[in-house]
Amino acid sequence: VQLQASGGGSVQAGGSLRLSCAASGRTLSSWVMSWFRQAPGKEREFVAGLTWSGGSTSYAESVKGRFTISRGNLRNTVVLQMNSLKPEDTAVYYCAADLGVVVTTIQSNYDYWGQGTQVTVSS
Repeated sequence: VQLQASGGGSVQAGGSLRLSCAASGRTLSSWVMSWFRQAPGKEREFVAGLTWSGGSTSYAESVKGRFTISRGNLRNTVVLQMNSLKPEDTAVYYCAADLGVVVTTIQSNYDYWGQGTQVTVSS
């Protein structure tokens, strides 16, 4: 499975961005797709996740109410809609796929990772 993340960019605080992650290669009927992020000088952290089969979602407390993860319109695509962005959301965002059925925040559980896309929020 190859993951391709896109949609990053620069925006002012309060603005919005939409990230996409397209999966190619092996098509799986049951898996978990999540987004993680890594800010400069910080460890990578879980942002949001989605179970592909059931559509269950999970969010980090810091993004609840502002970010929404969902299936995209294109096949095997997951979207992260980010609204009310804050400077502390600035990071490289990575999509990841886990061959499981429950969203986990444990990075070592994820089998596949995308290349990352930069999100910069200015104050």
